[in-house]
Order: sequence, then C-alpha cells, then structure tokens
Amino acid sequence: MQVVVCVKQIPDPSGTYTLDPETHFLVRPDEQVLDDTDRYGVEMGLQIAQAHGGSVTLVSMGPKGSMQGIRQALAMGADRAVVVDDADLKGSDALTTAQVLAAAIQRTGFDLVITGTESTDGYSGVVPQMLAELLDVPALTYATEVEARDGKVTINRQTSAGYDVVEASLPAVVSVTAGVVEPRYPTFKGIMDAKKKEVEELTASDLGVDTSLRQRVTAVEPAPEREAGVKIEDDGEAHLKVVELLQQKKVI
Repeated sequence: MQVVVCVKQIPDPSGTYTLDPETHFLVRPDEQVLDDTDRYGVEMGLQIAQAHGGSVTLVSMGPKGSMQGIRQALAMGADRAVVVDDADLKGSDALTTAQVLAAAIQRTGFDLVITGTESTDGYSGVVPQMLAELLDVPALTYATEVEARDGKVTINRQTSAGYDVVEASLPAVVSVTAGVVEPRYPTFKGIMDAKKKEVEELTASDLGVDTSLRQRVTAVEPAPEREAGVKIEDDGEAHLKVVELLQQKKVI
C-alpha cells in the first residue's frame, strides 16, 4: 500500500520571530521543526504501511530550510520525501496549498493520503477536504481511529457527542486528530538512515500549478490594549448595577 503523509515544517513555536517590514510575513528561519500535529499522521501512516507491507512518502510544501523537520519525519521511519519549495508560493492561500499538494501526490501515486486536521501556523482547517476534492477521492476527517483493509478505510470520526464510524473505498484522504496514536521517537539508527533517504525537491512550475493567486498583507497593527473593567462595590444592591450593564450590552 502506498501511503502519502502530508507534513509541514514550521518555526519552533518556542522561539521569538519578526515580521518582514515590507511584506508583513513572518521571517522564517532555516531551522524549522516538524509540526507537532503531523507526528500523529506520520505514525499512523507507518503503522498502516507496516501492516500491509507498503511504503510511506512524505509530501511537504514550504521553505525547505535545513530540512530539520523533514529529516525528523524520515527518522521516524518514512521511506522518502517530496518537498515543494518555491518563492512564488509565498503567501499562498489554502486552495493554492491544496493544489500544490494534490499535484505532488498525483505525481507520486497513492492508495491512502493522511494529513493532520490543520497546521499549527495556519489553522485554516480546510486543506484536507480541498485535497480530497482535487484528487477526486473520499474525505474522511477528524479521525481518532483508523483501520485500512480489503480496499477500504474505516475511521472513528470525532464529534461533539462522541464519534461516528465512517467507511470509504480506497484511495481516500484521511485527516487525523492529535492523539490518534502515540508517535514513536526516532532511534539513533533512524536518525542516521534519514540522512541517506531520498528527498525530491520540486517547484510549482514542475507541477504546473498557477502561483498568481496569493494573499497580500496590507498592514499589521498591534492589538488594542485591554481596558480596565468596571468595579462595582456591593452595598447590597450591586446586582442591579450588573443587570443594568448587561442590558446596555444587550446580553439580556
């Protein structure tokens, strides 16, 4: 089974960063880490591939930098990686991101595509569904449990009331939640092997993707400081003042 896992390199969330004064985009360092939410997708992909004698290919879009995050995922056990790094993709919206990933995945071939629900530095939450539409396959989202066998994939889909059992034929796209599995830690052997694994580097033009539709940040302003609240001294009728304030805000 050919399993493709979409992963993303992001700046270390514990670091301090600046915005480009002209474009207002984040100045990304060369040293980036694997998005923590993607570790669950990588682990899920590895378990499914190992159970069916398959392989795991990582697909990523974004500045490659030092490839620290990609190497981390390869060290976990993924077989190879495809990285799309193109300056013309800077500022891409969710749709362009999905188009790039879909083109790279189609070029690679797949039986199952696994993604996280959303990236830590983007939070759009729509790329997995767009990806499935572009690949013309079913989308199974918010999976807390995944099983693939006999040409089908079955998931427990997280809901506010518990979970739904959802099944679809392969090929398909599955987005997994954090905690779906316990990600493994790379071994020393895995870290050394990762340095020798194939990493294919592509551009948007290699994939035939239009890069003209991009977001533009026109201005960035500090968030307004919070004003002090209203302090009410309780003289026995403070509740009347609270009710009055709530009425002014049209809460009641």
